Formats: sequence, structure tokens, C-alpha cells
Amino acid sequence: MRLPETTHRLFEGAHNVVLTTVNPDGSPQTSLLWGARDGDQIVMGMGKHMPKVRNIRLNPRVSVLVEDDQKDERGLNQYLLVYGTATIVGPDIADDYAELMDAEARRYLGVEEFLLGPRRPDPDAVIVRVTPHRITGNGPWAQKNVRTASTTR
Repeated sequence: MRLPETTHRLFEGAHNVVLTTVNPDGSPQTSLLWGARDGDQIVMGMGKHMPKVRNIRLNPRVSVLVEDDQKDERGLNQYLLVYGTATIVGPDIADDYAELMDAEARRYLGVEEFLLGPRRPDPDAVIVRVTPHRITGNGPWAQKNVRTASTTR
């Protein structure tokens, strides 16, 4: 499934991204993160020992919510909600992780280099890639609320 062009601007500014995974006991695990778009996937960098990475390894179904700074005609905040499948790339991707996080630091913090991690380059870093299966939310992208064949039953 493609990310509608109307969503692309959300990944050009410093919009909050919320990733929700499923804990082993079935409860939700939610994290506020930085997120980027790579083609039609949403990508996020994190440490391989994070609970959300463990959860994705056990159950790759996730949701990603991206907060918009625009309001709809009713005055409500718009947001993008993506249901999809996550894959983990890494570890041993220190250069790719550093490149992603430096770009995110420029967008979110206005600095050239990501320096918040424990070390640089980080050998324990991974990149999570989310492939959308259903897109909804509140905004122009939600008008279709499209599902792919793999998610309809």
C-alpha cells in the first residue's frame, strides 16, 4: 500500500510519531518517537534492546500515529493512523542508523548531528520499517480508509 501524497508533508516537519506494539501478555506498548518516510514505509531508529523491538520480533503488527499541525474543517487536529507490519533491520547497521538519526536531529532539533545515543556509532542500533496495510485518521488521507487484500477477512 502506498502512503498517499497528502501524507508526505507530515514527514518533512517535526511531527510527533507514536508507535504501538503488542507486549507478550497482549497489552499495548506505546512510544513517542521520531519518524521518517522512506518511499511508502515509515522508518524509525532505536536500540535493539528496547521493549518495542522485542515486541516486533514476536508480533510484527503495529500501528503508527503521526500528529499533524493542521486542523480539519471542524477545528479538530488532523492525524495520520497507519496499521502495518514492522520489520527490523540490524543491528550492525551503524552507518545507516547514524545517517537516519542525523537527518531526524536536523528535522526535530535543528542540530546537524544526533548526539543523544550512548555512543556513536551505536552497534546495537536497529531501524524499524513499517509497511502500511491500512491508512486512516483525521485528514485528507482518511477519506478512503483503504485496506489491502491481506488485511480484509
